[in-house]
Amino acid sequence: MFSRMQAVIRRIPIGKVSTYGAVASAAGYPGAARQVVWALRAPGSRGLPWHRVVGAGGRILLPSEDGFEQRLRLRAEQVGFLGDRVNMAAHEWAFQKGRAKR
Repeated sequence: MFSRMQAVIRRIPIGKVSTYGAVASAAGYPGAARQVVWALRAPGSRGLPWHRVVGAGGRILLPSEDGFEQRLRLRAEQVGFLGDRVNMAAHEWAFQKGRAKR
């Protein structure tokens, strides 16, 4: 499960973001948004573009310094914000349907 989620996260291009729920669905596990967090911390997660995964509606869910770092990394990739949320209309990555196989 985690390796499939990690593979999906690797496909998010620079300047785009996806939500935990969308990553879970694209990996073939709809409703497993919480497990995406675990996949980001699991073995094999080194080098993942973790900062490109945000909460529903573009919210940065990481606390304090980690959330600040995520915001800085996204801004460095030219990701725009509307207030404290990512501008999802401009930066949300849409995964192609039918890619994940179970």
